[in-house]
Amino acid sequence: MAIIETDAVLHEAHRDNHTHRDVNGGWLRPAVFGAMDGLVSNLALMTGVAGGAVSHQTVVITGLAGLAAGAFSMAAGEYTSVASQRELVEAELDVERRELRRHPKDEMRELAALYESRGVERALAQEVARQLSKDPEQALEIHAREELGIDPGDLPSPLVAAVSSFGAFALGALLPVLPYLLGATALWPAVLLALTGLFACGAVVARVTARGWWFSGLRQLVLGGAAAALTYGLGSLFGVAVGS
Repeated sequence: MAIIETDAVLHEAHRDNHTHRDVNGGWLRPAVFGAMDGLVSNLALMTGVAGGAVSHQTVVITGLAGLAAGAFSMAAGEYTSVASQRELVEAELDVERRELRRHPKDEMRELAALYESRGVERALAQEVARQLSKDPEQALEIHAREELGIDPGDLPSPLVAAVSSFGAFALGALLPVLPYLLGATALWPAVLLALTGLFACGAVVARVTARGWWFSGLRQLVLGGAAAALTYGLGSLFGVAVGS
């Protein structure tokens, strides 16, 4: 086994082998899962209606209606959810800001105690807390990170969340409808394209997981296919029941 002998070589090896995946998902997670949600829900909706032996025009209208309704619902839900979360965080930041203004020494001692509990020597912890507390905004950021686990400068945007969810869901939901819009009159091209999209989404999800792309893609294909098959069967049963 090779031995790294110098600090320079150690630094190079560490730098080249110490990169990490984005474990939080960043923009990739909501985009991929939004598209996957649109794919599965609209595919299941269309196959369920098609199972009732309706015309392909009805299936197309159903797919377009499902796309619009789902995309608007996702956007509204994301906007409300993220806005509520942001308002809650801002309210807690205001509480912390008032405490820093009214009781700066208590907050400084609290920060020092936190560092000391993590193994920093008492004198050093007190000095670090004193220096960091000189700037009120920096002190607020540190307290927010340590006590609330948030970054005041990186709060999520409700508008970005809503637009991202709308676009991702609409893109995913469009795939099952696309073959019909291009002239198809049967269900199988829509199912084939949607399942291909599900496999691709699953493969992309592997970027933020420890699974192989083939496993993640196959898992999504199976789950989406099962949902489509189940709703098709239910649609067939309901179509027979209503027709009789």
